[in-house]
Amino acid sequence: MRLQAEKLRVLRGGKEVLSDVSFAVARGEVYGLLGGNGAGKSTTLSTFLGFVPAASGRVLVGGLDVGTDVAAARRAMAYLPEAASLYEHLDARENLHYFLQLAGVQSSAADIDAALDRVSLAAAARGLHLRAYSKGMRQKVAIALAILRDTDILLLDEPTSGLDPTAIDEFHDLVRGLADAGKSILMVTHDVYGACQVADRIGLLRDGQLVDQFEAPASGRIDTETVHRAFSAKAVG
Repeated sequence: MRLQAEKLRVLRGGKEVLSDVSFAVARGEVYGLLGGNGAGKSTTLSTFLGFVPAASGRVLVGGLDVGTDVAAARRAMAYLPEAASLYEHLDARENLHYFLQLAGVQSSAADIDAALDRVSLAAAARGLHLRAYSKGMRQKVAIALAILRDTDILLLDEPTSGLDPTAIDEFHDLVRGLADAGKSILMVTHDVYGACQVADRIGLLRDGQLVDQFEAPASGRIDTETVHRAFSAKAVG
């Protein structure tokens, strides 16, 4: 397994925000971590990134214990936040070149254009400053950066928030393609439909606990209605 949470317990301000959370993400798998506001999704991501320590249990990235070797663990993955921090006065190629230099990754102009081709960013848009981009276009640049970093593991935080339906479908197709190429993807979301569209497995977080998991059949998708009922049960549970 490339990502693992093992009996993860996290405290913030003395309050337990994650309790005994365990799940794993295999090679070529999209795992959707689903939950409402305050469920513990962002805390889980922050623990994998090494920003929040575990009170007990542990998280592993590519077999590396984040609690003991956070720098190596971070090098093994790429992170796409909900609002990617890109420079508005630079164009797509300039942003990618700059951030790859910061990461110590050597990529040619051809490599950069190949990544932008892969995310279907229109050639005519690549020379425009990012201030002219929609959120969907910015997300494409950010995922191109993740591709160019060439890590086996991607962490996605609410990646389709604010996107229009066409951009969401394009993004899901891209994520699915990356998984089919062997990437391991942990996607945090509150979007039941989107998670069911793209994930191989879904874990449902509620009040810091993993209360249910769902798996796609051998051919097909996870049933949206089943997951929606479980997700909505928090209102009456």
